[in-house]
Amino acid sequence: MIEIREEKISEQRETENVVREAFWNVYSPGCSDHYLVHQIRQCPAYIPQLNLVAVKNETIVGHVINIKSYISGDDGRNYEVISLGPISVLPQYQRTGVGSKLISEVKKIAKQSGYRAILLYGNPAFYLKQGFEPAEKYGIRNSENMFAAALHICGLSDGALDGINGKYYENEIYNVDDEAVKEFDKNFPPKKLISGTLSQQYFLEISAKCKPFKNN
Repeated sequence: MIEIREEKISEQRETENVVREAFWNVYSPGCSDHYLVHQIRQCPAYIPQLNLVAVKNETIVGHVINIKSYISGDDGRNYEVISLGPISVLPQYQRTGVGSKLISEVKKIAKQSGYRAILLYGNPAFYLKQGFEPAEKYGIRNSENMFAAALHICGLSDGALDGINGKYYENEIYNVDDEAVKEFDKNFPPKKLISGTLSQQYFLEISAKCKPFKNN
């Protein structure tokens, strides 16, 4: 039985270790996601009620954190949305539905809280199954005004995405400092760095799939 609930302050280091285990050597040698989670908790745009853990037998096996961001609409207005992630599941619990349960709970709470939409960068093979759609479908580009294959959006109510085409701006907290990551990682047991993995190659490929926005 998997329980989804808010993270407790006393669980922060355990959660960070789960994040580290989930992402180590996946997108690059080592990872920065555990440091990112640590930083997000201190950010003014952090959403505490959407900092969730998945617990099995009193052990944290998954985690997701969310933060406020916005779309700069082509109509000149800014639309507040949610940036989802990192979302993490311990390797031995991946492909067992834990990630899906976390996303489902995020969507439910976010909708109840009045948020319009959730955006993220991620693997289409997974997120399209979770109710997300390519952001390009709604005319939403990244901050460099490019349509990104990895950028996905999920509207939280009927008509939530009507008329909000524009550029999506993640919070600057996602731009982590590599030296700060290395220093923070000293708080955890040493792990081997591996480069050239298939997942790292795929990450580079999907990240590079962008095309320019053409304003007709």
